[in-house]
Amino acid sequence: MERFKTSLIISTYNWPEALDLCLQSSLHQVIPPDEILIADDGSDERTAKLVAQYAETAPIPIIHVWHEDNGFRLGSIRNKAIARASGDYIIQIDGDVILPPRFIQDHLSVAHPRRFVSGSRVLLGAEYSAQLLEQHSIDVKVWQKGVCNKLNAIRLPWISPLFRRYKPEVTRGCNMAFWRDDAICVNGYNELIQGWGSEDYEFGMRLSHIGTRHFALKLAGCVYHIYHNVRARDQSVTNQVLANLTRSRRLLRCKHGISQYLNPLTDSIISEE
Repeated sequence: MERFKTSLIISTYNWPEALDLCLQSSLHQVIPPDEILIADDGSDERTAKLVAQYAETAPIPIIHVWHEDNGFRLGSIRNKAIARASGDYIIQIDGDVILPPRFIQDHLSVAHPRRFVSGSRVLLGAEYSAQLLEQHSIDVKVWQKGVCNKLNAIRLPWISPLFRRYKPEVTRGCNMAFWRDDAICVNGYNELIQGWGSEDYEFGMRLSHIGTRHFALKLAGCVYHIYHNVRARDQSVTNQVLANLTRSRRLLRCKHGISQYLNPLTDSIISEE
């Protein structure tokens, strides 16, 4: 496959301490992305200040994509970041994860046309997460007490390609990769889905309906998830209904998606809030 440009999209909301570790690890990759976009769902000036500091010294472009804080609008800010991205291939994570040094390399090793990828995660316990945040450390020791899903940290990348495709139900937006053109084809994330839940599943279903296959990246490309309290899930039932409609009707595109931010002739960004 010819060389392609990669955009790393990091979603965040008002947790600059975790984003600091995420950015540190993103810039310590064996194979770095070509650019980093911070998809900021309305954070205050602390996050803007942190991103500006990294952007001044980073060897690659770091772009802050922000919109006003008007509730949990993860799909909307991800759409805006994808629209702004210049990469052919999108690797998407959350701003509360730490990346192992070969994370980007592992994702690129399984990047193929008509495929989207979900990776695994290791869950860091509350006490250990607090320690890493206090020390500003990205040196994760997975065998520490309180770390869950430890086996996901085992890295055997030569075995990863042997895994067959998985159902889109296991799609995780905190560790996901897809072709930008495929995302545009399905009109990106469904912005009718607001609040916690189902946005990744519904997006993955539409990707599968256009013929892209879901690939589970196992034994490589995991992320270390920093502990936080569970988000409110008051919209989860409504969101699940929308996702189930997408599945049952085999919908290919959503109505309210990324197209509102793109020039229809060039797929380049035309507007931002």
